[in-house]
Amino acid sequence: MSEKEIQVGYVWDTLYGWHDTGTGGDMPSDPARGLQPVYRHYSSPEPKRRLNELIQVSKLSREIQHMRAIPCTREDILRVHTEGHWNRMVEQSALPKGGDCGDGASPFGHNALDIAVLSAGGAIVAVDAVLDGQVDRAYALINPPGHHACKDKGMGFCMFNNSSVAVAHALERNDVSKVAIVDWDVHHGNGTQDIWWDNSNVLTISIHQDRNYPVNSGFVDEIGSGAGTGFNINIPLPPGSGDAAYCHAITDIVVPALEDFSPDLIVISSGYDAAMMDPLGRMMVTAQGFNNLTRKMVSAAELLCDGKLVFIQEGGYCQYYVPFCGLATLEALTEKNSGFADGYSYIVEGQIRSEVNEEQKKFLTAARDAYMNSRDQRKAT
Repeated sequence: MSEKEIQVGYVWDTLYGWHDTGTGGDMPSDPARGLQPVYRHYSSPEPKRRLNELIQVSKLSREIQHMRAIPCTREDILRVHTEGHWNRMVEQSALPKGGDCGDGASPFGHNALDIAVLSAGGAIVAVDAVLDGQVDRAYALINPPGHHACKDKGMGFCMFNNSSVAVAHALERNDVSKVAIVDWDVHHGNGTQDIWWDNSNVLTISIHQDRNYPVNSGFVDEIGSGAGTGFNINIPLPPGSGDAAYCHAITDIVVPALEDFSPDLIVISSGYDAAMMDPLGRMMVTAQGFNNLTRKMVSAAELLCDGKLVFIQEGGYCQYYVPFCGLATLEALTEKNSGFADGYSYIVEGQIRSEVNEEQKKFLTAARDAYMNSRDQRKAT
Protein backbone atom coordinates (compact mmCIF):
# COMPACT_ATOMS: atom_id res chain seq x y z
CA MET A 1 0.00 0.00 0.00
CA SER A 2 1.09 3.54 -0.67
CA GLU A 3 2.23 5.86 2.15
CA LYS A 4 0.89 8.99 0.43
CA GLU A 5 -2.67 10.27 0.79
CA ILE A 6 -4.64 8.31 -1.78
CA GLN A 7 -7.27 10.07 -3.89
CA VAL A 8 -10.12 7.80 -4.97
CA GLY A 9 -12.76 8.90 -7.45
CA TYR A 10 -16.34 7.68 -7.11
CA VAL A 11 -19.06 7.69 -9.75
CA TRP A 12 -22.75 7.28 -8.97
CA ASP A 13 -25.84 8.83 -10.52
CA THR A 14 -29.39 8.70 -9.19
CA LEU A 15 -30.59 7.49 -12.57
CA TYR A 16 -28.60 4.27 -12.11
CA GLY A 17 -31.18 3.41 -9.46
CA TRP A 18 -33.97 4.13 -11.94
CA HIS A 19 -32.99 1.44 -14.44
CA ASP A 20 -36.27 -0.47 -14.69
CA THR A 21 -35.96 -4.24 -15.05
CA GLY A 22 -39.58 -4.89 -14.17
CA THR A 23 -40.76 -8.00 -12.36
CA GLY A 24 -39.87 -11.65 -12.96
CA GLY A 25 -38.98 -11.29 -16.63
CA ASP A 26 -37.94 -14.79 -17.64
CA MET A 27 -39.92 -16.29 -14.74
CA PRO A 28 -43.53 -15.35 -15.52
CA SER A 29 -46.31 -16.51 -13.26
CA ASP A 30 -48.51 -19.41 -14.34
CA PRO A 31 -51.22 -20.60 -11.92
CA ALA A 32 -51.76 -23.75 -13.96
CA ARG A 33 -48.18 -24.75 -13.18
CA GLY A 34 -48.11 -23.43 -9.64
CA LEU A 35 -45.79 -20.55 -10.51
CA GLN A 36 -46.43 -17.52 -8.32
CA PRO A 37 -45.59 -13.97 -9.43
CA VAL A 38 -42.06 -12.68 -8.91
CA TYR A 39 -42.43 -9.03 -7.99
CA ARG A 40 -38.83 -7.93 -8.52
CA HIS A 41 -36.46 -8.95 -11.30
CA TYR A 42 -33.09 -10.36 -10.20
CA SER A 43 -31.32 -7.41 -11.82
CA SER A 44 -33.21 -4.78 -9.84
CA PRO A 45 -30.97 -1.79 -9.08
CA GLU A 46 -31.81 -2.10 -5.37
CA PRO A 47 -28.51 -3.74 -4.24
CA LYS A 48 -26.46 -1.00 -5.91
CA ARG A 49 -28.72 1.77 -4.62
CA ARG A 50 -28.33 0.40 -1.11
CA LEU A 51 -24.55 0.17 -1.58
CA ASN A 52 -24.42 3.82 -2.58
CA GLU A 53 -26.50 4.80 0.45
CA LEU A 54 -24.23 2.84 2.79
CA ILE A 55 -21.21 4.60 1.29
CA GLN A 56 -22.88 7.98 1.73
CA VAL A 57 -23.56 7.45 5.45
CA SER A 58 -20.13 5.94 6.08
CA LYS A 59 -16.89 7.76 6.85
CA LEU A 60 -15.72 7.00 3.30
CA SER A 61 -18.10 9.59 1.87
CA ARG A 62 -15.66 12.26 3.09
CA GLU A 63 -12.64 10.36 1.76
CA ILE A 64 -13.70 9.95 -1.88
CA GLN A 65 -13.97 12.43 -4.71
CA HIS A 66 -17.52 12.37 -6.03
CA MET A 67 -17.48 12.59 -9.81
CA ARG A 68 -20.38 13.32 -12.13
CA ALA A 69 -21.27 10.74 -14.76
CA ILE A 70 -21.50 11.99 -18.35
CA PRO A 71 -23.39 10.06 -21.07
CA CYS A 72 -21.12 8.40 -23.59
CA THR A 73 -21.64 8.91 -27.30
CA ARG A 74 -22.78 6.64 -30.08
CA GLU A 75 -19.19 6.66 -31.32
CA ASP A 76 -17.99 5.41 -27.94
CA ILE A 77 -20.39 2.47 -28.16
CA LEU A 78 -19.47 1.65 -31.75
CA ARG A 79 -15.82 1.15 -30.84
CA VAL A 80 -16.83 -2.20 -29.34
CA HIS A 81 -20.37 -2.93 -30.57
CA THR A 82 -21.86 -3.30 -34.03
CA GLU A 83 -24.12 -0.65 -35.48
CA GLY A 84 -26.84 -3.28 -35.65
CA HIS A 85 -26.70 -3.79 -31.90
CA TRP A 86 -26.75 -0.06 -31.26
CA ASN A 87 -29.77 0.39 -33.53
CA ARG A 88 -31.61 -2.44 -31.85
CA MET A 89 -31.07 -0.93 -28.39
CA VAL A 90 -32.32 2.43 -29.69
CA GLU A 91 -35.44 0.80 -31.12
CA GLN A 92 -36.15 -1.35 -28.05
CA SER A 93 -35.66 1.58 -25.71
CA ALA A 94 -38.14 3.67 -27.68
CA LEU A 95 -40.95 1.12 -27.28
CA PRO A 96 -43.72 2.41 -25.00
CA LYS A 97 -43.08 -0.33 -22.43
CA GLY A 98 -39.39 -0.75 -23.12
CA GLY A 99 -37.68 -3.84 -24.53
CA ASP A 100 -35.03 -6.45 -23.89
CA CYS A 101 -31.23 -6.60 -24.07
CA GLY A 102 -31.39 -9.46 -26.55
CA ASP A 103 -31.84 -12.78 -24.77
CA GLY A 104 -35.51 -12.50 -23.80
CA ALA A 105 -34.61 -12.54 -20.09
CA SER A 106 -33.17 -9.06 -19.67
CA PRO A 107 -35.99 -6.50 -19.81
CA PHE A 108 -35.61 -2.77 -19.52
CA GLY A 109 -38.02 0.14 -19.39
CA HIS A 110 -38.90 2.93 -21.77
CA ASN A 111 -35.93 5.21 -22.54
CA ALA A 112 -33.50 2.83 -20.83
CA LEU A 113 -30.95 3.84 -23.46
CA ASP A 114 -30.51 7.15 -21.61
CA ILE A 115 -29.39 5.30 -18.48
CA ALA A 116 -27.29 2.76 -20.41
CA VAL A 117 -25.16 5.44 -22.08
CA LEU A 118 -24.86 7.18 -18.70
CA SER A 119 -23.61 3.90 -17.25
CA ALA A 120 -20.96 3.42 -19.94
CA GLY A 121 -20.17 7.11 -19.71
CA GLY A 122 -19.62 6.78 -15.98
CA ALA A 123 -17.02 4.11 -16.67
CA ILE A 124 -15.26 6.46 -19.09
CA VAL A 125 -15.30 9.28 -16.52
CA ALA A 126 -13.61 6.99 -13.97
CA VAL A 127 -10.95 5.85 -16.45
CA ASP A 128 -10.16 9.37 -17.63
CA ALA A 129 -9.91 10.66 -14.06
CA VAL A 130 -7.25 8.07 -13.25
CA LEU A 131 -5.33 8.48 -16.51
CA ASP A 132 -5.41 12.27 -16.22
CA GLY A 133 -4.06 12.11 -12.67
CA GLN A 134 -7.12 13.70 -11.10
CA VAL A 135 -7.35 10.69 -8.78
CA ASP A 136 -5.13 7.69 -8.06
CA ARG A 137 -7.86 5.06 -8.28
CA ALA A 138 -11.54 5.09 -9.09
CA TYR A 139 -14.74 3.18 -8.44
CA ALA A 140 -17.62 3.48 -10.91
CA LEU A 141 -20.78 2.20 -9.22
CA ILE A 142 -22.78 2.13 -12.43
CA ASN A 143 -25.94 0.43 -13.65
CA PRO A 144 -26.97 -1.39 -15.84
CA PRO A 145 -24.01 -3.79 -15.83
CA GLY A 146 -22.11 -4.72 -18.96
CA HIS A 147 -19.79 -7.73 -19.09
CA HIS A 148 -22.22 -10.09 -20.86
CA ALA A 149 -22.87 -7.69 -23.75
CA CYS A 150 -21.14 -9.05 -26.86
CA LYS A 151 -20.16 -7.20 -30.01
CA ASP A 152 -23.49 -7.75 -31.72
CA LYS A 153 -25.98 -8.48 -28.93
CA GLY A 154 -26.89 -7.81 -25.32
CA MET A 155 -27.69 -10.52 -22.79
CA GLY A 156 -27.47 -11.35 -19.10
CA PHE A 157 -29.01 -8.01 -18.01
CA CYS A 158 -26.39 -6.09 -20.04
CA MET A 159 -27.13 -3.59 -22.82
CA PHE A 160 -23.60 -2.34 -23.55
CA ASN A 161 -20.25 -3.60 -22.33
CA ASN A 162 -19.32 -0.72 -20.04
CA SER A 163 -15.80 -1.86 -19.17
CA SER A 164 -14.95 -2.49 -22.81
CA VAL A 165 -16.37 0.87 -23.88
CA ALA A 166 -14.14 2.56 -21.30
CA VAL A 167 -11.10 0.48 -22.27
CA ALA A 168 -11.58 1.20 -25.98
CA HIS A 169 -11.80 4.89 -25.10
CA ALA A 170 -8.57 4.62 -23.11
CA LEU A 171 -6.79 2.95 -26.02
CA GLU A 172 -7.55 5.99 -28.16
CA ARG A 173 -5.29 8.04 -25.89
CA ASN A 174 -1.58 8.52 -26.60
CA ASP A 175 -0.61 7.44 -23.09
CA VAL A 176 -2.24 3.99 -23.15
CA SER A 177 -1.32 1.04 -25.35
CA LYS A 178 -2.22 -1.96 -23.17
CA VAL A 179 -5.05 -2.52 -20.70
CA ALA A 180 -5.87 -5.53 -18.51
CA ILE A 181 -9.45 -6.37 -17.52
CA VAL A 182 -9.86 -8.63 -14.48
CA ASP A 183 -13.45 -9.82 -14.04
CA TRP A 184 -14.47 -11.47 -10.77
CA ASP A 185 -18.23 -11.38 -11.25
CA VAL A 186 -19.54 -14.88 -10.49
CA HIS A 187 -20.58 -15.29 -14.13
CA HIS A 188 -18.21 -15.66 -17.04
CA GLY A 189 -17.39 -12.37 -18.75
CA ASN A 190 -18.37 -13.77 -22.13
CA GLY A 191 -19.11 -10.40 -23.70
CA THR A 192 -15.73 -8.98 -22.75
CA GLN A 193 -14.08 -12.12 -24.08
CA ASP A 194 -15.99 -11.81 -27.36
CA ILE A 195 -15.05 -8.17 -27.87
CA TRP A 196 -11.29 -8.59 -27.28
CA TRP A 197 -10.93 -12.18 -28.55
CA ASP A 198 -8.37 -11.41 -31.27
CA ASN A 199 -6.76 -8.32 -29.74
CA SER A 200 -3.29 -8.34 -28.17
CA ASN A 201 -3.64 -4.89 -26.59
CA VAL A 202 -6.17 -6.05 -24.00
CA LEU A 203 -5.62 -8.91 -21.57
CA THR A 204 -8.94 -10.33 -20.37
CA ILE A 205 -9.11 -12.50 -17.25
CA SER A 206 -12.33 -13.95 -15.87
CA ILE A 207 -12.66 -15.72 -12.51
CA HIS A 208 -16.10 -17.28 -12.30
CA GLN A 209 -18.23 -20.17 -11.13
CA ASP A 210 -17.81 -23.09 -13.49
CA ARG A 211 -20.76 -23.62 -15.86
CA ASN A 212 -22.98 -21.07 -14.14
CA TYR A 213 -23.79 -18.50 -16.83
CA PRO A 214 -23.43 -18.76 -19.72
CA VAL A 215 -23.24 -22.52 -19.32
CA ASN A 216 -21.37 -23.03 -22.59
CA SER A 217 -18.47 -20.61 -22.11
CA GLY A 218 -15.67 -19.68 -19.75
CA PHE A 219 -13.51 -22.77 -20.13
CA VAL A 220 -9.73 -22.79 -19.76
CA ASP A 221 -9.10 -23.66 -23.42
CA GLU A 222 -10.69 -20.39 -24.57
CA ILE A 223 -7.44 -18.44 -24.96
CA GLY A 224 -8.20 -16.03 -27.81
CA SER A 225 -7.27 -16.34 -31.48
CA GLY A 226 -5.05 -14.70 -34.05
CA ALA A 227 -3.19 -11.77 -32.55
CA GLY A 228 -5.17 -12.31 -29.34
CA THR A 229 -3.95 -15.86 -28.75
CA GLY A 230 -2.86 -16.13 -25.13
CA PHE A 231 -4.48 -12.86 -24.12
CA ASN A 232 -7.72 -14.38 -22.81
CA ILE A 233 -7.59 -16.29 -19.54
CA ASN A 234 -10.48 -18.11 -17.90
CA ILE A 235 -10.36 -19.35 -14.31
CA PRO A 236 -13.52 -21.40 -13.68
CA LEU A 237 -13.92 -22.54 -10.09
CA PRO A 238 -16.32 -25.05 -8.53
CA PRO A 239 -19.28 -23.91 -6.42
CA GLY A 240 -18.42 -23.13 -2.82
CA SER A 241 -14.83 -22.12 -3.52
CA GLY A 242 -14.86 -19.06 -1.26
CA ASP A 243 -12.16 -16.63 -0.14
CA ALA A 244 -9.20 -19.02 -0.15
CA ALA A 245 -9.65 -20.26 -3.72
CA TYR A 246 -10.16 -16.72 -5.03
CA CYS A 247 -7.03 -15.58 -3.21
CA HIS A 248 -5.02 -18.40 -4.79
CA ALA A 249 -6.42 -17.58 -8.23
CA ILE A 250 -5.29 -13.98 -7.88
CA THR A 251 -1.86 -14.83 -6.44
CA ASP A 252 -0.97 -17.82 -8.64
CA ILE A 253 -2.55 -16.88 -11.98
CA VAL A 254 -3.84 -13.32 -12.22
CA VAL A 255 -0.84 -11.45 -10.81
CA PRO A 256 1.74 -13.44 -12.83
CA ALA A 257 -0.32 -12.86 -15.98
CA LEU A 258 -0.48 -9.13 -15.24
CA GLU A 259 3.26 -9.02 -14.63
CA ASP A 260 3.89 -10.76 -17.94
CA PHE A 261 1.53 -8.39 -19.78
CA SER A 262 2.68 -5.16 -18.07
CA PRO A 263 -0.46 -3.05 -18.65
CA ASP A 264 -0.73 0.73 -18.59
CA LEU A 265 -4.06 0.44 -16.74
CA ILE A 266 -5.89 -2.28 -14.81
CA VAL A 267 -9.70 -2.38 -14.91
CA ILE A 268 -11.66 -4.60 -12.51
CA SER A 269 -15.10 -5.76 -13.63
CA SER A 270 -16.33 -6.02 -10.08
CA GLY A 271 -19.40 -8.11 -9.41
CA TYR A 272 -20.50 -9.12 -5.92
CA ASP A 273 -22.59 -12.10 -6.99
CA ALA A 274 -19.68 -14.37 -5.96
CA ALA A 275 -20.55 -13.36 -2.41
CA MET A 276 -22.26 -15.50 0.17
CA MET A 277 -26.05 -15.39 0.05
CA ASP A 278 -26.25 -14.28 -3.57
CA PRO A 279 -29.25 -15.85 -5.35
CA LEU A 280 -27.42 -16.26 -8.68
CA GLY A 281 -24.09 -17.64 -7.44
CA ARG A 282 -22.72 -20.24 -5.05
CA MET A 283 -19.16 -19.09 -4.47
CA MET A 284 -19.33 -17.93 -0.83
CA VAL A 285 -16.86 -15.05 -0.97
CA THR A 286 -17.10 -12.74 2.05
CA ALA A 287 -16.92 -8.97 2.31
CA GLN A 288 -13.45 -9.39 3.82
CA GLY A 289 -12.61 -11.64 0.88
CA PHE A 290 -13.38 -8.82 -1.55
CA ASN A 291 -11.28 -6.49 0.58
CA ASN A 292 -8.37 -8.94 0.32
CA LEU A 293 -8.74 -9.30 -3.44
CA THR A 294 -8.85 -5.54 -3.87
CA ARG A 295 -5.70 -5.03 -1.83
CA LYS A 296 -3.91 -7.53 -4.06
CA MET A 297 -5.03 -5.62 -7.14
CA VAL A 298 -3.90 -2.34 -5.60
CA SER A 299 -0.45 -3.82 -5.01
CA ALA A 300 -0.31 -5.18 -8.57
CA ALA A 301 -1.30 -1.82 -10.02
CA GLU A 302 1.29 0.02 -7.96
CA LEU A 303 3.96 -2.41 -9.17
CA LEU A 304 2.98 -2.46 -12.83
CA CYS A 305 1.24 0.75 -13.89
CA ASP A 306 1.90 3.49 -11.34
CA GLY A 307 -1.19 2.49 -9.39
CA LYS A 308 -3.67 3.14 -12.24
CA LEU A 309 -6.65 1.06 -11.17
CA VAL A 310 -10.36 1.43 -11.98
CA PHE A 311 -13.23 -0.64 -10.58
CA ILE A 312 -16.36 -0.85 -12.75
CA GLN A 313 -19.48 -2.36 -11.24
CA GLU A 314 -21.03 -5.51 -12.70
CA GLY A 315 -23.53 -7.78 -10.93
CA GLY A 316 -24.50 -8.61 -7.36
CA TYR A 317 -28.08 -9.50 -6.41
CA CYS A 318 -28.27 -9.90 -2.63
CA GLN A 319 -29.65 -6.54 -1.58
CA TYR A 320 -28.48 -6.82 2.02
CA TYR A 321 -24.95 -8.26 1.51
CA VAL A 322 -23.84 -6.43 -1.65
CA PRO A 323 -23.55 -3.13 0.26
CA PHE A 324 -21.06 -4.58 2.75
CA CYS A 325 -19.03 -6.24 -0.01
CA GLY A 326 -18.83 -2.97 -1.92
CA LEU A 327 -17.98 -1.01 1.21
CA ALA A 328 -15.15 -3.45 2.03
CA THR A 329 -13.84 -3.03 -1.51
CA LEU A 330 -13.89 0.75 -1.22
CA GLU A 331 -12.13 0.53 2.15
CA ALA A 332 -9.26 -1.28 0.41
CA LEU A 333 -9.18 1.28 -2.41
CA THR A 334 -9.16 4.30 -0.07
CA GLU A 335 -7.04 2.61 2.59
CA LYS A 336 -9.50 4.06 5.11
CA ASN A 337 -11.93 2.60 7.62
CA SER A 338 -15.59 3.14 6.79
CA GLY A 339 -16.76 2.95 10.38
CA PHE A 340 -18.94 -0.07 9.58
CA ALA A 341 -17.97 -3.70 10.05
CA ASP A 342 -19.56 -6.47 7.99
CA GLY A 343 -23.12 -6.40 9.32
CA TYR A 344 -23.65 -10.06 8.46
CA SER A 345 -20.37 -11.50 9.72
CA TYR A 346 -22.31 -13.47 12.32
CA ILE A 347 -23.85 -15.42 9.42
CA VAL A 348 -20.85 -15.82 7.13
CA GLU A 349 -18.01 -16.47 9.58
CA GLY A 350 -18.99 -20.07 10.22
CA GLN A 351 -19.06 -20.77 6.49
CA ILE A 352 -15.72 -19.21 5.47
CA ARG A 353 -13.52 -21.44 3.34
CA SER A 354 -10.07 -20.80 4.81
CA GLU A 355 -8.30 -23.54 2.86
CA VAL A 356 -8.30 -24.73 -0.73
CA ASN A 357 -9.66 -28.26 -1.02
CA GLU A 358 -8.59 -30.92 -3.50
CA GLU A 359 -11.36 -30.24 -6.01
CA GLN A 360 -10.58 -26.54 -6.04
CA LYS A 361 -6.86 -27.31 -6.46
CA LYS A 362 -7.69 -29.31 -9.60
CA PHE A 363 -9.54 -26.35 -11.10
CA LEU A 364 -6.80 -23.91 -10.14
CA THR A 365 -4.08 -26.18 -11.52
CA ALA A 366 -5.97 -26.62 -14.80
CA ALA A 367 -6.40 -22.87 -15.18
CA ARG A 368 -2.76 -22.16 -14.37
CA ASP A 369 -1.54 -24.86 -16.77
CA ALA A 370 -3.76 -23.46 -19.53
CA TYR A 371 -2.42 -19.97 -18.91
CA MET A 372 1.20 -21.15 -18.96
CA ASN A 373 0.66 -23.14 -22.15
CA SER A 374 -1.07 -20.25 -23.92
CA ARG A 375 1.67 -17.87 -22.78
CA ASP A 376 4.33 -20.18 -24.17
CA GLN A 377 2.34 -20.57 -27.38
CA ARG A 378 2.08 -16.81 -27.74
CA LYS A 379 5.78 -16.24 -27.12
CA ALA A 380 6.70 -18.92 -29.65
CA THR A 381 4.90 -17.12 -32.50
